[in-house]
Amino acid sequence: MTAIWTIARKELNDSLRNRWLLAIAVVFATLAMGIAWFGAAASGSVGYVTTPATIASLASLGIFLIPLIALLLAYDAIVGEDEGGTLLLLLTYPLSRGQLLLGKFLGHGLILALATLLGFGLAGVAIVMLVDDVAVVPLALALGRFILSSVLLGWGFVALAYLVSVRVSEKPVAAGLALAVWFLFVLVFDLLLLGTLVAGEGAIRPDLLPWLLLLNPTDIYRLLNIVAFGDASQLTGVLSLGADLPFGAGGLWLALLVWVAVPFTGAWALFRNRRI
Repeated sequence: MTAIWTIARKELNDSLRNRWLLAIAVVFATLAMGIAWFGAAASGSVGYVTTPATIASLASLGIFLIPLIALLLAYDAIVGEDEGGTLLLLLTYPLSRGQLLLGKFLGHGLILALATLLGFGLAGVAIVMLVDDVAVVPLALALGRFILSSVLLGWGFVALAYLVSVRVSEKPVAAGLALAVWFLFVLVFDLLLLGTLVAGEGAIRPDLLPWLLLLNPTDIYRLLNIVAFGDASQLTGVLSLGADLPFGAGGLWLALLVWVAVPFTGAWALFRNRRI
């Protein structure tokens, strides 16, 4: 455990030195404040509306930003060390490849979690201070649930970045594949799913359709932050399939955890067999 924490602390120090923590926290705080005050501008009103509307809007915008930040943070975790000539040096120390990967994941995960907590937490404090009639306890619970789901989504994409990083041997290739992963899950997946449903009408059993959403962590994230308020009427487009899932928020939390565990396990298996 000491070896794992040593690697994690190194990643924390590197991220602090590169201003990652500050940059991510500022972006998240700005995002949250902007959505809270100007999210209803299209309907002709400016100012804080309701907690469910604010969280749903944050989740809809967060799916674009959180995966991208996570991928940029971790895509060179292994291939960067290999190109810099430090990976071989690290593996001469008394630690296994699994410990090295877990230590890096712990460091990147802590940076992402701290930045998310600081950014959205400060925005929540500002809302409480600036809005007179806001219900503090429901806001704190909703924001806490949103922050936790955002952290899990980020960790899932950190694990996906590791999967890319251990598979390739050059940083530019890793960067390109990381962007491809972002495009796939954030932009392309729902379009492909919708196109498949339209083109192959009746070819897929109706009871299987809702389960297809679980193949995309960003859809799970959005569903979680809408279903948590019990407002299925906000489920539109492809997400409306989520209303027919046979489980509630608990199953969605579990699915998000699976999206952290499975890619990380795959990255560990590939890294264990990687030639240095």
